Order: sequence, then C-alpha cells, then structure tokens
Amino acid sequence: MLCVIPYDDEEEEAIAIANDRPYGLQAYVDSADVAHARRVAEQLDCGRVTINGAPHAPLAPFGGFKQSGIGREYGRYGLEAHLEVRAILG
Repeated sequence: MLCVIPYDDEEEEAIAIANDRPYGLQAYVDSADVAHARRVAEQLDCGRVTINGAPHAPLAPFGGFKQSGIGREYGRYGLEAHLEVRAILG
C-alpha cells in the first residue's frame, strides 16, 4: 500500500509532513537530482533513507527514530544502541 499526501512547498510543508509521524524507521526519496535528494534525506527524522532505490547495504546501520526504536543492528552501531545515527543511501 502506498499513501500519498499532496504538498505545495517541499522545504516547509513536505518535510514537515514526513517528520510529523510517530515513527521513523525508513524513508525513500526519488529524484533525478541526486544532490537534491541527499539534501532532502538529511532533513528526514528516520534511521535509514534510501535514495532512488539504492540496494540494501547489509553493513550500513539499520534502526529507527521515535517510536521505531533507538537501537541499531549491524556493524559497530549495533553496539552503540543509544545513539541516533542515520544512514543515507544513494
């Protein structure tokens, strides 16, 4: 299932809509401009952001923000379970 919420302004409204959720496990950003997609990804409150369908990276940290939990799996981040780290893929 895909839920689509329309917005008028990306910087103010779209990112605010995305971050106004109680969960933050993973987000997806698709854009023809990868630099722009990375700027958007950096503003999202979630543990992992996949840009343009980047493949799974098993050594990148995995875990959420907010009610998605604060623990991380994989690599050294699995040992540093109380940090809020982020992975931006793409």
